[in-house]
Amino acid sequence: MEWKNIYRGLMMGASDVIPGVSGGTIAVLLGIYDRLIAAINGLMSKDWKKQLGFLIPLGIGIGSAVLLLSRLIEWLFEHYPGPTQFFFLGLIIGILPYLFHQADAKKSFKVNHYILILIGALLVSSMLFLTESEGAVIEDVTLMTYVQLFFSGFIASAAMILPGISGSFILLVIGMYATVISAISNLQLDIIAVVGIGILLGIITMSKIINYFLVNFRSATFALIIGLVFGSIFVVFPGWPDSTSMILLSVVTVAAGLFVAYILGKIEYNE
Repeated sequence: MEWKNIYRGLMMGASDVIPGVSGGTIAVLLGIYDRLIAAINGLMSKDWKKQLGFLIPLGIGIGSAVLLLSRLIEWLFEHYPGPTQFFFLGLIIGILPYLFHQADAKKSFKVNHYILILIGALLVSSMLFLTESEGAVIEDVTLMTYVQLFFSGFIASAAMILPGISGSFILLVIGMYATVISAISNLQLDIIAVVGIGILLGIITMSKIINYFLVNFRSATFALIIGLVFGSIFVVFPGWPDSTSMILLSVVTVAAGLFVAYILGKIEYNE
């Protein structure tokens, strides 16, 4: 068991709770994105037991973060939304140098790769024009509600595993975010189970697609991933603070995000 993955999972899970921040982005920051995709695909092979040593600790970390940190993240976004987003903005900006290094961009990138970066950035930044639906918490749960929750989990997880695209934001757009977060906070096991099954199947489906492109078109895939991460900067950016104290706090938090990205990059990418 790779128990170190618990802390990696905690970071991924915490980010997945936040609309606008992608767990896939954090996986790239931690240097485990391609391993994660390969491990998920490996569950369907004869080496599935080997993949569990990587995925189980990661899953424990993600689940723990979602259950334990959802209220903290909600509190931070309620009281300090700007500085919290600036912290994640620093993380995202800080990851880009490591991502270019991992892709060996200086040697392998050509004009078409930079076009893919632009396409990825435009794809994610276009999410700014999507209308968020607050969506009241659904209390009268019917069979159709369970169907909606299942497909919401499926679609959100497909986005969740892509760097730069936030599964939580997708839930906001389709009006299911409040219901899912409320279910997690109040341990409504039926809703958690239905959404969880949708998430699991979505991750497996999307990981197969991503794994194919990573294996067969690695440089092009990394170019698109860099674009997705770059585009998420515009989605996460909360706007300029309107007071001197909040400007100072935001500067501190973005610097903290950059520092954390630097430290994690040094640890993870130099292993």
